[in-house]
Amino acid sequence: MSRYVLRRLAQAVGVLWAAYTLSFFILVLLPGDPVSAMAGAGLDSAPVDPARLEALRAEYGFDQPVPVQYAEHLGRALTGDLGDSVATGHPVTEMILDALPQTLLLTLSALALAVVFGGGLALAATYSSRRGVRQFLLSLPPLGVSVPTFWIGLMLVQFFSFRNAWFPAFGNDGLRGLILPAITLAVPTGAQIALVLAKSLSTTLDEPYIETARAKGAGRVHVHLRHALRNASLPALTVAGLLVGALMANAVVVETVFSRNGLGRVTQAAVSAQDIPVVQGVVVYGALVFVVVNLLVDLVYPVLDPRIVLAGPATPGAPRTVTA
Repeated sequence: MSRYVLRRLAQAVGVLWAAYTLSFFILVLLPGDPVSAMAGAGLDSAPVDPARLEALRAEYGFDQPVPVQYAEHLGRALTGDLGDSVATGHPVTEMILDALPQTLLLTLSALALAVVFGGGLALAATYSSRRGVRQFLLSLPPLGVSVPTFWIGLMLVQFFSFRNAWFPAFGNDGLRGLILPAITLAVPTGAQIALVLAKSLSTTLDEPYIETARAKGAGRVHVHLRHALRNASLPALTVAGLLVGALMANAVVVETVFSRNGLGRVTQAAVSAQDIPVVQGVVVYGALVFVVVNLLVDLVYPVLDPRIVLAGPATPGAPRTVTA
């Protein structure tokens, strides 16, 4: 088990390094000058003293060659220092940590709703013995996946806030202000979980050991929940872990629609101001959350299926399953 955990930790570090490196070079090579934007040297602004621009570039290290900038920034990042915002001058780590709790609360709430509703829909669809009901329930996940997230948010706001005033339309107003954004994020995620779990359950229910359990007198509920769900949940669990990255990305859109203070608002302001340190900091923290969640998912695999062999995987970094 220790070798398995160490291997996963090494992969997590590699993912974080790759996310930092790719984001750094992509942002640095993009057209535009964040120092000029900070100094107000836009098309509609008065010219700025070139000496002042050079001083600002030297202050933020933009006058150095790109490899030197990368080495210096990476060294500071290893100590938790992601630099200062070009737009505000505040430490990037402090800005992100101030906004992160609200985004994490939204993301985890949406993930919990997605797992509950997506899993419940898949269980209901595969349990039903009526063909029409089963087909209707199985047609809902593709619809949920295809609908744009922002449209879901706008429709929820229109019906539950503007028309009926049951929930606040904007802001971070406690639990009531969290419900609509969480549902908006949960719909496409839960739909994808339902798709994968329903397919996996349908395949598992046709396995010989399921027929054996039925022949021994096990009831439908017992077979469905005790025998089939445990083995069928592995693919859905994998998808749920991978969808955390999509949830973090969609949170930017949802926080903008609902005017919530979180990483979405910080990212939007940073992109508009070409604030490279802040944008890169958001990317790194998003990758960190993604890595941690997927590491936890990997550690749950042996609990759900003891047949997973942790030593000597066929593919580096992936567990191998054998038949007991």
